[in-house]
Formats: sequence, C-alpha cells, structure tokens
Amino acid sequence: MVSAEVGSLLSGVTVKEHRVTDDLDRLLSVLPTPLQLSLATTAQREGLLEVVLDLGRKPEARYPHGCVDLGSKPVSSEDLRLIIDQLGSFGGDNRAGIEGTLHRISALRNRSGLVIGLTCRVGRAVFGTVAMVRDLLDSTQSLLLLGPPGVGKTTALREIARVLADDFGKRVVVIDTSNEIAGDGDVPHPAIGRARRMQVAKPQWQHRVMIEAVENHMPEVIVIDEIGTEEEALAARSIAERGVQLVATAHGNALENLLRNPTLSDLVGGVQAVTLGDDEARRRGSRKAVLERSAAPTFPIAVEMHSRSRWLVHTDVAGTVDRLLRGDGARPEIRTVDRAGCLKVEQPLPSLLRPPTPLPPTPLIKQVIKPAQKPSVGSSAPLMIFCCGIAARLVTQAARSRHWPVQLAEDLAQADAVLAGKHQLGLHPEVRREARDGGVPIHVIKANSLPQVQRALERLLRHHNARLTSE
Repeated sequence: MVSAEVGSLLSGVTVKEHRVTDDLDRLLSVLPTPLQLSLATTAQREGLLEVVLDLGRKPEARYPHGCVDLGSKPVSSEDLRLIIDQLGSFGGDNRAGIEGTLHRISALRNRSGLVIGLTCRVGRAVFGTVAMVRDLLDSTQSLLLLGPPGVGKTTALREIARVLADDFGKRVVVIDTSNEIAGDGDVPHPAIGRARRMQVAKPQWQHRVMIEAVENHMPEVIVIDEIGTEEEALAARSIAERGVQLVATAHGNALENLLRNPTLSDLVGGVQAVTLGDDEARRRGSRKAVLERSAAPTFPIAVEMHSRSRWLVHTDVAGTVDRLLRGDGARPEIRTVDRAGCLKVEQPLPSLLRPPTPLPPTPLIKQVIKPAQKPSVGSSAPLMIFCCGIAARLVTQAARSRHWPVQLAEDLAQADAVLAGKHQLGLHPEVRREARDGGVPIHVIKANSLPQVQRALERLLRHHNARLTSE
C-alpha cells in the first residue's frame, strides 16, 4: 500500500510527455488521397484518435472532443479495398495493422463476411506518463488499469512495460493478442523497450498463451491488454499465485463496475452471498443475508483512468471492495497533472475520520435525518455528531428509527459531540486533541453496534437539550 508520505513526495513531480507521432504518416498513407489532403495540416492531426470509414457514408475524423467530416463524398467499396490491400491480414478479432507501427485497423463486416466499414485507430507511444504510477511499480504488486475505450489504457500499458524492462531491469513478457501493444509484424515496436512479446494466433487462446508464458519463459512480469473472459480471469489468478507480477487492463469506468461484472469480478476478489448468525447481524447492524468478498484480489492495486491527466488510484483493492459491499463509498487517491505538467496527489482522509463518500470523489456530503413531528427526544436544534471509528450508517439508522434530530458533522468544527470507538480513538490523537481544544465532548462506546449507538445518542441528546435550555 502506498503511504501518505509517498503521496506527498509525488506531489509536485513534473510529468514530461513526449509523443512519438512520426509514423502517423504511415497510417495516413494507406487512406485515399482526398482523405490524406483533409488531414494534411498539423492542427488537423493534433489529438487525432481514429478515422472512421463506413460504406456509403461520409468519412469521419474523431478527436477527444468531437468528430469532423472528411469531405462530402461517401466512402465506396473501392476505397475500402484500396486500404485493405495495403494492410496485414485480419485476425479472428477482425483487427489488422501496419507492420512496424502501433496503428490498429478494425473491420466491420456484413452477414456475408465482406468488409463494409473500417476504424483506423492512431497508435502512439507516449513517454513520461508512467510517472503517474511509478511508485506503484516499485511495490512489485499486480496492477490493473480500468477505464472506458479511448482513455489511453493501452498507451499506458506500453509505457509501463518499457519502464519495467529497461529501468527496473525485470524480465517482462507482453501477451499481445491483437499486436496493439507492440505493433504489427514480427519485430516488436521500440516503444516496449527490452520487453519480449508473445503473439496470440486466435483471441480465444489468450488465456493459454498467458499460462504458456509462465511455464516456458520464466517472466517476472506479464503484461496483458484487455482481460475480458472468465478463462483469462482464472489464468490471471493462477499466474498471480505463482508469484509473477501482472500488469493488465480491463474495460470498466470504475472499480465498482468491475465488481458488478460476474465474468471479471474475480480480478478484484469476487462476491459471495453470506448468511450471518443473529448475533453477528446484530453486531454489524445489518441484515442476515449480506454480500462479502470471496477471495483475495488478483490485483491488489487498481487505477481508474478517467482521462489522460486524471487517475484515481486504489492502493488497497481488498479494503475498497469490502467498503463497497458494505454500502460505503470508495476513497481513492486522486492523481492529476496540471497544464504545467506538475503532478498533484490528493490523499483521501482516513476512513475513521469522516462519513463515506460515493464516486466520483466530492466534498463530504452531509446526511440529514429529519425529525418527526413528535420526536422521542426533542430539541430546537439538531445534534451534530462526528464519528471516529463508528459506522456513519449506524448513526443514521439509529436516528431514523427513533425520529431523533441528528446530523453527521463534516468535521469537528461543526460537531456538538464526538462518537468514538474504544479501540479507535487512540489511533487518532489528533481527534482527541482537536476536540479538547474546541470543547467538544467525546462519548466512547465499546462496540460498533446499533444498540450501543442508540444508547449513546440518547445520552448525548439529553445533554444537548439541557445545554440548549440553559442557554
């Protein structure tokens, strides 16, 4: 797990990006001449993601923030044939490439198998982005990159493979199913450095090649793009249990999306239904049937790539999954790069010092319990409670069930009292010190259970009402 000290050291680091786009001409050269002219200027090429050509429609150039038509002439069958004749063969995943480049061309076919559309994606080698997660590579723990298509997962994966092989001196094997990481052709693109590349004859054989890499080539790190099947997820777990570090990507906007995916949830520990005993359910303040993590995550660290300059890092996937299954919010570390290229790291507050917050990370949200017309314990002002080691949901549940005017305080400055766990308060002396300086009373309970929280709130409300009456 990455400590707060490491995060503070990362803040302020300059992230220098150098985009290798010299072979963009290689991709444009396979396009019809009118399209090449439409993309002749530097401004038209900057940020280009892909060129889309569909039969009978106008060709499009796609950028991060929109699409631009490339002329008014619809794409013809001759245009598509001209491009296909200059490419390598299409694999079982309907992808082809241009030898020696990182570009990818994907085909759309009709029911007869004829190509009626092409998506020509620009492949770029980006040097410098790995600074966002370089400290995570030092940990030797497996790393999973998440994010929607087009956010730069494969580009980051390519850079990580190079850094692990060249800078860290590790034996790295890239499982390159679509030749997208190391480019088309038998000679890998220089962007992966000294890392070795294993090609996959058919996409459905990727899990076999993953196991073969471990058994035959003695890697320290295996790099995989787009884990998407149950067989590949099982192969990844088998590899991780053999002590090999994994760096992989998977589709999903957030860790929570992956957890809900029955095919890939095993990557982050999986989910199982558990029936609790009466005492345990009472202690947790929950129902008897609950969801729990079924195993240790295959990937202890996960990164959500929301954009090329904003990454959310979960340095403890097991803890995050446990919180999500309890109904709490994930608290990732936020890493961003500003316009000056300076890396900024925002550390999440300790979970015991604040109520849980949902993704995306936002300022703390105040949970309000509205009093009924005839509360059991009335007052003219709500009681503001700051939790330290006590589940905020228990306070909410207790107040709602008794119709008590109670609110969860965002910080100690707003609190009328602190509700703390016996064994947790000592771990946070700053809470005790700040409460003492601010004159905020601390009420300590032995167990994090609903009955004890209810009794504590009842006592605190009586003191609160008495103080308001005296004032």
